Amino acid sequence: MKNQTGQAVPMQTNSFPAIFFATIKTGIIKSNLIAMFAGLSMAIYVFNLSFFEHIGAIILAFIGSSLVIGSAGAFNNLYDRDIDAIMERTKTRPTVTGKMDAPNGLAIGTTMALIGIALLYMSSPMAALFGFLGLFLYVVPYTMWTKRKTIYNTEVGSLSGAVPPLIGWAAVSSDLGHWEIWALVVTMLLWQMPHFYAIAIRRFDEYKAASVPMLPVVKGLKRTYAQTNFYLVLLVLSSLMFWPLSPYIAGVAFLLSLSWLVFSFRSYSKAGTETDVNSWAKKMFIFSLNHITLLFLIIIAFSLIAQWLR
Repeated sequence: MKNQTGQAVPMQTNSFPAIFFATIKTGIIKSNLIAMFAGLSMAIYVFNLSFFEHIGAIILAFIGSSLVIGSAGAFNNLYDRDIDAIMERTKTRPTVTGKMDAPNGLAIGTTMALIGIALLYMSSPMAALFGFLGLFLYVVPYTMWTKRKTIYNTEVGSLSGAVPPLIGWAAVSSDLGHWEIWALVVTMLLWQMPHFYAIAIRRFDEYKAASVPMLPVVKGLKRTYAQTNFYLVLLVLSSLMFWPLSPYIAGVAFLLSLSWLVFSFRSYSKAGTETDVNSWAKKMFIFSLNHITLLFLIIIAFSLIAQWLR
């Protein structure tokens, strides 16, 4: 359930809807819903299920996931408002400016979490379990513990970011003994590291000022570049896990990840100054968004169309 854009939401109005949506991080909700629906669509195809016969569970999964993810964003904003005030990209958040105070923010986060988990439970108990797990992992081990203490905060945060596909899958099936769903989970785990490393390089000075131990801040750019490519190599290899779903999907995942790895090598080799490195990080960030969005949309389209043609 982590930020997929790393962008601040400027507060231009005092209207409650604007303050509310900025507090719950709607951008994160949208990106995680795509991952959730990819898992759900894949389960429909794997188990040869009717989309419309499960429309109730699907709607509950969408609404419940949205609420749980939004509650995680609210809790994160509340806890991080001290460091958010230091960073340029987060200093306009309503929890920083005071437009959303702590009691109201806590009430919103708690209410959304309870309702969201209840709706997921109506979809399936296992979906509710994964919803709670994703929320817990994001708020406690990541936000409250590792984010401010270790360079491995990104790895810990990736655990919650890999949960949405499991919620979608569990909404229509409790059978987790299939390679397909774990291919999605592993993809999400590995994808997040190069994605968030790119954000950390772009926002290096802000993280340093806020004393957040992101990898480039503590270990430097060369270590971050090497670790980025390490995870990209693993991402390329993990694409083979999609083979049971479809050799074509496995091929697409392989080519997308390999292209990202090659792009990383080639674009970084041209970087000679700090400005060039920042440019590389920006390009890597954009590539990461295109990579995961395209892959998940292809998986969704394949799963639903192939199921419909059966």
